[in-house]
Amino acid sequence: MGNRITDLFKIDYPIIQAGMVWCSGWRLASAVSNAGGLGIIGAGSMYPEVLREHIRKCKAATALPFAVNVPLMYPQVDEIMVILVEEGVKIVFTSAGNPATWTAFLKERQMTVVHVIANTKFALKAEACGVDAVVAEGFEAGGHNGREETTTFCLIPLIKKAVQIPVIAAGGIGSGAAMLAAMVLGAEGVQIGSAFAVAEESSAHQHFKEKILAAQEGDTQLRMKSLIPVRLLHNPFAAAVAKAESEGASKTQLMDLLGRARAKIGMFDGDLEEGELEIGQVSASLTKIAPAAEILQQIWQEFVLEKERIIKL
Repeated sequence: MGNRITDLFKIDYPIIQAGMVWCSGWRLASAVSNAGGLGIIGAGSMYPEVLREHIRKCKAATALPFAVNVPLMYPQVDEIMVILVEEGVKIVFTSAGNPATWTAFLKERQMTVVHVIANTKFALKAEACGVDAVVAEGFEAGGHNGREETTTFCLIPLIKKAVQIPVIAAGGIGSGAAMLAAMVLGAEGVQIGSAFAVAEESSAHQHFKEKILAAQEGDTQLRMKSLIPVRLLHNPFAAAVAKAESEGASKTQLMDLLGRARAKIGMFDGDLEEGELEIGQVSASLTKIAPAAEILQQIWQEFVLEKERIIKL
């Protein structure tokens, strides 16, 4: 299957692995790219020189295209951008910030740029800034999320109608059937996080992966909307956040509760009590840890089968 997304990234399948903090290192990115999708290194949890190391290792592990995701609120974003140029990165996904800040800089250096958005306003802004595609990320997604709480399948047609550039759907997509539904609504590709978070090559801690697989319907909630909304698995830390919010905690109080490196403590170090456990609602449907290539092929094969089934109706 070829479309504007596969052509844009020069990949076999319009399946993109999300640049998840503490999960998306070079091993996962290269494995997804080698399987025919687009792997992404998540820069949001890396010091600049650590990112450089991951980029170099990813290049050594795959000759195929891969990308780097850069949250624009990252405190050392200037250093990150220099490293992307120096290391010859060809595809950059930006998120959590104003696309006007860095898009021109990246495009002037012949990079393909994609920006993650959660509403029509920012989709139009990203398009006006010159990005090549947008990721329309719905309320179901893990990690940082939009305040509007618009679900993915409501968001996709709104964004598709608003912009001329390709739309990549994200949030709640972990199967071929969900991928097909997203494509029917106007997406030309899908970005998948949670399903790849439990891949063998994911750098997430084994305890976190097992916690994801044990998740049931309703076991995640969007929290800290007054700061940066984040979807969390239930645990004592999430319960403490919920209690603080119900009691009217200020932004400062929530920041104090969050502290430093809370996501690393949970997702990378495996502290399921005190850590911040970011994951999407689709976690309730995930059943096993598997190689990234197997996960991608399962999604693609189900997509093809479901497409054929619908055609026969």
